[in-house]
Amino acid sequence: MVKLNSLILALAAAALFAAPQTIRADHHEGHGEGAPPLPTEAVAVLAPTEGNNVKGLIMLTKKDGYVHVWGEVHGLTPGEHGFHIHEFGDLRKPDGTSAGGHFNPDGHDHGGPGDEKHHAGDLGNITAGDDGVAKVDIKAKGLHLHFTVGRSIVVHAGKDDLKSQPSGDAGPRVAVGVIGIAQSK
Repeated sequence: MVKLNSLILALAAAALFAAPQTIRADHHEGHGEGAPPLPTEAVAVLAPTEGNNVKGLIMLTKKDGYVHVWGEVHGLTPGEHGFHIHEFGDLRKPDGTSAGGHFNPDGHDHGGPGDEKHHAGDLGNITAGDDGVAKVDIKAKGLHLHFTVGRSIVVHAGKDDLKSQPSGDAGPRVAVGVIGIAQSK
């Protein structure tokens, strides 16, 4: 598992630092002269935590007023699974707990993505079919893509009840992946 975690860390670092940092004079979005453009796409390659076989690929795309989170997760038990952005892109612990808690910059209570106030990282649940595959298609309103880069996406063993504090009682982490800047199409 240590070799796998080392490989994941290396891949995450490569994704974060290999993205082109071209400065365009026409695209500063109010971030100062010479500032690189904000990312418009990100990617997280989900790897299983110790003792699990869950993996997947999740893309995050900046849209007007939301972030489109989409992709697939494989190897899940059929049913619902908590799905969140966590505060750290730290994969050093084999159980995924070094990713920290839910990304929550505003200090809100945990809730569902449709609640007026919730963690920025509260993406709700994904549902796996009998084949163990969950197709992800979420519009995360109010989330800003550039604040997610370097954090992680975590898939949990159980369903997020969308109300228990601090994290929805979704059980252990079965997969985790660092969010890195994706190469734009």
